[in-house]
Amino acid sequence: MSTLDERTGAIGRPGEAPGRDAMPAGHTGTAMGKIAHVLVVEDEQDIAALIKHTLERSGEMQASIVESGDAALRAVAEHQPDLVLLDLNLPVLNGMEVCRILRARPTTAALPIIMLTARTTEADRVAGLDLGADDYVTKPFSLRELGARVRAVLRRRQQSPVPTGSMYQNGGLVADFDAVAVSVNGQPVRLTRREFELLRFLIENRNRVLSRDRLLERVWGYDRFIETRSVDVHVGRLRAKLGTAGARIETVVGLGYRFVD
Repeated sequence: MSTLDERTGAIGRPGEAPGRDAMPAGHTGTAMGKIAHVLVVEDEQDIAALIKHTLERSGEMQASIVESGDAALRAVAEHQPDLVLLDLNLPVLNGMEVCRILRARPTTAALPIIMLTARTTEADRVAGLDLGADDYVTKPFSLRELGARVRAVLRRRQQSPVPTGSMYQNGGLVADFDAVAVSVNGQPVRLTRREFELLRFLIENRNRVLSRDRLLERVWGYDRFIETRSVDVHVGRLRAKLGTAGARIETVVGLGYRFVD
């Protein structure tokens, strides 16, 4: 069990936690005109309550809580949220399996997922990102930072995902941004939402060097919480999925990446 450090705003060690707080009365929407629905999948009730309180206190989000992997899949099927905060150590189905199932379903392939876990090794973080998670937060974590990450993902989702009617086609690579479809030499390529956004931004800025910080800002939506290693992981995975076309994403040593037209 864990609780909140009132001084740092971080989830800490055993202690007494506050109860679940409802969304403040009088809030019916956000500056963007819509209250976002966040599904918190966490079996530790005190942590779940703290997350719910943090997300709802601004009035911009409404959070619901489930405590197992199978309950998470049912909840998403019944009423798809705008974002899922997914703990990895869950009963029935673990978070990795839940993420894998959601990414395999066409209706939830692009659903934003932020993983929460006590696993802190680089291998664990890379495994989570490889499954298609949008972000990976380790415990103990700052509630303020978590809230910032959630808001960043929701802002990206509210933006127009692709230019209407746009398409790129050259050298066997076809990227239909309107249909959210990519193929190489006539064979469809299955990309996660993050990989697709990364490819789109690289193509939109083709033949230009883009720094890791620039990619973090434009593709991830923030530039100070996520490690630049995550950019390298996603670029590597994108190259592998694109096969022969992946070589067109060049590494510019000491600077970043460039898509060569």
